[in-house]
Formats: sequence, structure tokens, C-alpha cells
Amino acid sequence: MLYTSKISFPGLGIDEFSVNSVAFTIPGTDIGIAWYAIIITFGMICCITYAILQARKIGVTIDDVIDYALFTIPIGVIGARLYYVIFDNEHTYESIIDVFNIRQGGLAIYGGIIAGALTVLAVSYFKKINFFAFGDCVAPGVLLAQGIGRWGNFMNGEAFGGPTESFIRMGLQNRNTYGRYMEVHPTFLYESLWNLLGVLLVYLFARKIGKKYDGQLILLTFGWYGLGRMFIEGLRTDSLYVGDTNIRVSQLLAAIILVVCLALLILFAIKKPTKALYMKPAPVEGENKAEDKKENELIVKVKAFFASLKNKSVDKKSDDKNEENKQ
Repeated sequence: MLYTSKISFPGLGIDEFSVNSVAFTIPGTDIGIAWYAIIITFGMICCITYAILQARKIGVTIDDVIDYALFTIPIGVIGARLYYVIFDNEHTYESIIDVFNIRQGGLAIYGGIIAGALTVLAVSYFKKINFFAFGDCVAPGVLLAQGIGRWGNFMNGEAFGGPTESFIRMGLQNRNTYGRYMEVHPTFLYESLWNLLGVLLVYLFARKIGKKYDGQLILLTFGWYGLGRMFIEGLRTDSLYVGDTNIRVSQLLAAIILVVCLALLILFAIKKPTKALYMKPAPVEGENKAEDKKENELIVKVKAFFASLKNKSVDKKSDDKNEENKQ
């Protein structure tokens, strides 16, 4: 649905400007492609790229990362939507179509992370890749994607906080403010900057100090995210709540994630893990040749099959021609 937001940042001297939620409409249709979708997709691409660059350091190939992405992204989106629907007390969902109609908005990052993590765990099991080692390659990328994705909220004029007179306040007027002009906390901006700073810090930690055990970067990444989200969520006006309570779901979960990650970081700092860092084993000598031989045999059989079909076709035409000559 196309709608326009009037946005300004008075404290920064940025005058009012208009932002449309839809980037463009597919020619010949009335289907609009939202900026939100484009920005989220760009964030996913950045996450995959980051994972590829980091995964090669532990011997995980581009093909492996793409295999992960093919399963994790769609399942993660489903998880993000289901999480939102479960805790959404303001809307009714009359059919399965309503439940999965993400064009009407409603994705929650925690649902995506939970579903995505379970998917990565399953794929790691089948591919025989260490889950924690690969998770260290992906976790900062997820934070990067979330930092970028928050700008999709900006294009929708949503995910803002309560009224404020702060110098960084955002002036906003759209359907989410019921047509009224408001000056609010730009919480999308707070979280975006927090996440991008977290990616930088985790990357510098891995490069300058080096992780001591597999899973350490996961703990640092999500601990950082939980710390920021716990405070930022408290400023928002569109939070999901636990039932009829005043407990914000995301704020509670952020606090739990922070406590768990911090406790494990402290535990492993005291009781240092002795297990060597994971490195994906190189292919067994001759393994690739055996696979290539099987592939070649398969190709030969496929070619022989089509050749036989072609020969049968030629023989049939020859027989038909002979029958015509006899007549």
C-alpha cells in the first residue's frame, strides 16, 4: 500500500521532506515493491557476503554458505512472521493467508533469529560442519543485516519511539501518527547505529585479538544486540506485549539474551575451553576424483539415453519413408 511520510530532524537542522513507502510499481500491474523489501533484501545479501568472506577462513566454501542461505532465509522469514502473529494482540487473523500476508507488515527479528538458528543447526548436522564455528561467521552478518534493515522502517515511517525534545528528535507525520505531526525518538536510527557499531567491534575483536573458542563471536554479537535492544525497545510505542501485561516481549527476550551471553562469556573466561578451533577437513585424497567419475558415468548414461531416442526417431522416419515408397 502506497503512503507518504513527512519527516524532518529539527534538532539537526534538516527540514521536512517526503518519503514514499513504495519504491516502484511493476509495469502493467498495481503491485508495488516497497522500499522495506528492497532494503531488507540488500541486508540479507550483505549478511551472506560477510558470511562467505569469514567462512572461507575455516574452510567452508561459497557453495556451503549458499546451501545454508537457501534454507535459512525462507525459514527465517516464516519464523519472523509467526513470532509477530503469536504476540500481536491488536489484529485478528481470519485465515492462513492473513497469517502469512507480510505485505501488510509484521516481521519480528527474534522469530527470524530463532528459526534461522535452528535451521543452521540442522544444515550443519547434515553437512557435518561445526555449528558454533559457522555461527561465528554468520552472527555479525545477521547484526549487519538488521542494522541495514532498520532503514526499511524509516522508509515506512514506523518503529519510532515516544515524544521527545532531544536534539536528534524526528518530526513525523503519516498514517502511523494518525495524520498528526509528532516529534519522536527515531528508535530505528538508534538500533541501526548500535548494530553497525557492534559489527565493527566484533570484527575488530576477531581480527586484532582473535577468538579463543568456537561460539565466542556469537556470544559477543548477541550479547551486544541484547544490551542495546533492551533499552531501545523501552522507548518504542509499537512493542508487542506478553498477553495483557505491560511486559514488552522483545525487551524481556533482549534482557534474557544479554544475561545468558554475559554469563557464558564470564564462564569461558574463567574456565577456558581447551578444544582447538574448528577447521573444515580437506576432502580425502581421491574423493573428488571418485565423485567426478560418478558424475561422468551419469553424463555418459544420459547422453546414451538421448542418443537412443534420437536413433529410434531416425529409424521410425526411415521405416515410414520405406512404407511410402512401397505404396
